[in-house]
Order: sequence, then C-alpha cells, then structure tokens
Amino acid sequence: MNLDVEKSKAEVLIEALPYIQKFNRKIIVVKYGGSAMVDEELKKKVIEDVVLLKLVGFKPIIVHGGGKEISKWVDKVGMETHFVNGLRVTDVPTMEIAEMVLNRVNKSLVSLVQNLGVEACGISGKDGEILKVTKKLSNGEDIGFVGEVNEVNPKLILDLIENDFLPVICPVGTDENGNSYNVNADDAACAIAKAVKAEKLAFLTDIEGVYRDKDDPGTLISELDLEEAHELIKDGYIGGGMLPKLNNCIDAVENGVSRVHIMDGRIPHCLLLEIFTNNGIGTAILSKGGEHFSDKDK
Repeated sequence: MNLDVEKSKAEVLIEALPYIQKFNRKIIVVKYGGSAMVDEELKKKVIEDVVLLKLVGFKPIIVHGGGKEISKWVDKVGMETHFVNGLRVTDVPTMEIAEMVLNRVNKSLVSLVQNLGVEACGISGKDGEILKVTKKLSNGEDIGFVGEVNEVNPKLILDLIENDFLPVICPVGTDENGNSYNVNADDAACAIAKAVKAEKLAFLTDIEGVYRDKDDPGTLISELDLEEAHELIKDGYIGGGMLPKLNNCIDAVENGVSRVHIMDGRIPHCLLLEIFTNNGIGTAILSKGGEHFSDKDK
C-alpha cells in the first residue's frame, strides 16, 4: 500500500465533506450537452458523477440536448439542416426526427444510470405538461416548431424525486393545442431549475467557462455575481453562444437558484471537481452577496 496515495484520497474526501453536508437533499439540475454527449468515455464519466451526487444525498435532475445527433439523423434520411441565427428550422418532418432522436438519447442515458445501481426515469417535457411553450421566432422570422418556454409544471418531476428516481428529461414541449415543439436544452434546464427551486444549476459545455476576453483562455473568471455578469454583457465582453447561456444563468439566479455553474464537459469528472473542491474548475454565477469560494463554502 502506498500510504501517501491513500492519504491523498482521504484528503479529497475530507475536502468534499462540507459540500456533501451543505447540499444533502438539495436539488441540482445538470444540463448535459456538447462533446460529453458524443464521446462515450466522457458520457460514462458524466453519468458516474451524477450517480455519485445521488448516492451522497443530492437530488439530481438531468436535462439533455441532442443537437448533433439530430443533425446526423436528418442527414441520414436525406433532408437538409437549416439554421437561422443559430436556431434549427424545424418543420414537421424535422420535428418528428428530433423527437425520435431525443427519446432515443433519453433512454440510453436512463440505461447508463440504472447500470450503476440508481433508478432513473426518462421523460420529455410533454409528460405531465412539464414544458408549456409558445412558438419562438428568430428576429421575427417563423422557424417552425421551435418552442419558447412560458410555463413549467414541476409536479411530475418532484413526484419522481420524492419516490427516489433520478429524472432524465429531454426538451420537447407542447403548446395549448398539443403540438410538439423542440426547445433549446439550455432554456429548458433554466426553466426547470427555477420551477423546482433548485439549489444549483450546472451547464456542461465545450468551453471552460466565462472569459473576460473571449479569445484568451487565460482570462477565465472563476466567480461572477449578478452585477458583474450584467456589466460584462453591457460592456460587450460576452458574445457568440456564451451570451444566451450567461443570460440564462442570470435569469436562474434572479429567480431563486442559489448558484449556477458553467464548466467544460470535456474534462473527466468535471461535475465532481466543480462541486466538491474549494476552487472549482469553471465559472460560478452567484447572487449579490452570495458565498464565494474564498469563504471555503460554495
């Protein structure tokens, strides 16, 4: 036995203890997307992280996307993928494919969770009318069955958690006429986190976090309070795909989520590193006056 190695393992567990104590029985929403959904090894590690969170007392919820997989299947059937301002144009055939693919991804994630000994239940935003939506326009242009979440009914999700299931949710919602709509997974995760009064919301992305200079990884910001986040956007430091993501984070914190994390899902076990270590690895957005890493208490 290498005693130094064993001592290091013990120190890691002790460092995690305060966070396990603080967030015991608290809800954490994990928005799962990006490369971590495509790479099988990364996928396995993400699911291991979420299962561990469940087993140490957290109440995790997975909200997942599937954009790359949808594009693959659209190509397979000989259709063309069109985007307007970064949003997929979703006609009836594309919506049928999207729903099929998202449900397929959903059940594969459920199987991974259950193979690790935790009961999971895969649902879509249509079940229990979780995600009620209206048509989303892109700068006034109709892009088909793309939904804007305007109401969340959390009852089914909370019932599953209460019965010790880990909910795995794909972002398909319905309008008042029962039509199905594809919903941006970031938007869905944010709306669900607010509705279930989550303690934490974690976004797994293909970037380390928020940069003060988007072209310089050395400017990664570990923590932002709401005022600082608004200032970064106002001063033009945030652009591209990070802008709507950061706006979602701000919205979640302003509506009661204690802390939102943006982290690089390509880093193995990124969730554990961000949640259970004193300094974390991504960017955390917190309310004004919220606890900082320097407080040794996330």
